[in-house]
Amino acid sequence: MTASHHDIGYERKTLVLLGLGFGLVGFDRWLMAPMFPYMMKDLGLDYSQLGSLIGVLGVAWGIWSIVMGPVSDRIGRKKILVATMIVFSVLSSLSGFATGFSSLLLLRAAMGVAEGAFTPASLAANSEASRPARRGLNQGLQLSMIPLIGLGFAPIAATQLLRVVPSWHWVFMISAVPGLIVSALIWRLLRERTRSSDVPFGVEGAAKMEWTQLLRTRNVLVATAAILCAMGGIFVIGAMVPTYLVAVLHLDTRSMGFVASAIGFGGFAGSFALPGISDRVGRRPTALFGFVAATLLLYCFARTGPHPQMLFALLFGVSLFSIGLLSLLSGPVATEAAPPGLVASAIGFVSGVGETFGGGVAPVIAGFIAQHFGLARTLDFAFYSLVAGAGIAVLLVETAPRRRPLARPDGDAVEVHFVNDL
Repeated sequence: MTASHHDIGYERKTLVLLGLGFGLVGFDRWLMAPMFPYMMKDLGLDYSQLGSLIGVLGVAWGIWSIVMGPVSDRIGRKKILVATMIVFSVLSSLSGFATGFSSLLLLRAAMGVAEGAFTPASLAANSEASRPARRGLNQGLQLSMIPLIGLGFAPIAATQLLRVVPSWHWVFMISAVPGLIVSALIWRLLRERTRSSDVPFGVEGAAKMEWTQLLRTRNVLVATAAILCAMGGIFVIGAMVPTYLVAVLHLDTRSMGFVASAIGFGGFAGSFALPGISDRVGRRPTALFGFVAATLLLYCFARTGPHPQMLFALLFGVSLFSIGLLSLLSGPVATEAAPPGLVASAIGFVSGVGETFGGGVAPVIAGFIAQHFGLARTLDFAFYSLVAGAGIAVLLVETAPRRRPLARPDGDAVEVHFVNDL
């Protein structure tokens, strides 16, 4: 599609709607963390159960991202987006009625199913509404809403609501309202894609591709391996650093909270900064630089003493590059690697495998390391995970439209899907 035919107004409207939707995904996912101290006493929970409640959502999210990507490619985006947003909003509200660990675990697993299904459909819809030259920035802006709203605003909103409502139960019940409003707006304003909207110029008559084609596509496999490394870094850091700051560096609670907040704010900036930069300089060099920068900053962080301002700055940088890599690899890299007709499938596969193993298995390994070798060694695990990611990023094939344009006879640059079969 040429620039003269592109609907910029619809692109912006779609970005706002899906950004809000993804922000609410993060809000509902992380709302439990600030509420947990109040839930522990009422429901008789402990910290190991908190880890299980957070982990089960991540595993369900990852699996259902993989499963629902191909479904979205077959039936379209709109129905899935509306249905899953209604479901996870209602399930978040029902958490306020939970009576114990078992009911919460089931609700969190079901939320993970709905939020995992929402992810590939929403990123694919964003891609279809965006100009190719702005795809990375737009998908990054959408993904940035999870750290901003989920890790940044959720604790503030939750604690402020506790001052005006009778108990934590009400906070969960109220949490459904924004999601129901946004789902209605998506139903009203989002256009359903045409059947060939994600088939590149010149191959409109191509046969329908099988899902297994993803496993023979180089950049899909490289992006999946790389995102495992990025998640193995930032998920371990997010899980272990708050305790590390208190138990190893002996920071007080207030200083620990200040330093740990850098994960959310750095992740917000990186989620759109790295994909946006990659629109101009390319996906491969941006990914490689991101891994190298995150590795060096984490090395410095692990060797810095109890100096909150310095620790905040270093952790902000680690999070900026690490979470930025998640957006880059699951957004524009996965989108452009997808065979025709399999955009949501590729996004779901890359992000789903990364979420399931990088977000689920890596923190378990880090917990084992902390128990047997000391808490500080978990930062070594994150460090080597990022080092491995840098080596894998070298294998990416460049796909950014501005770096690899194809000209039509009329001189306009058009988008090309770069499918690299093994």
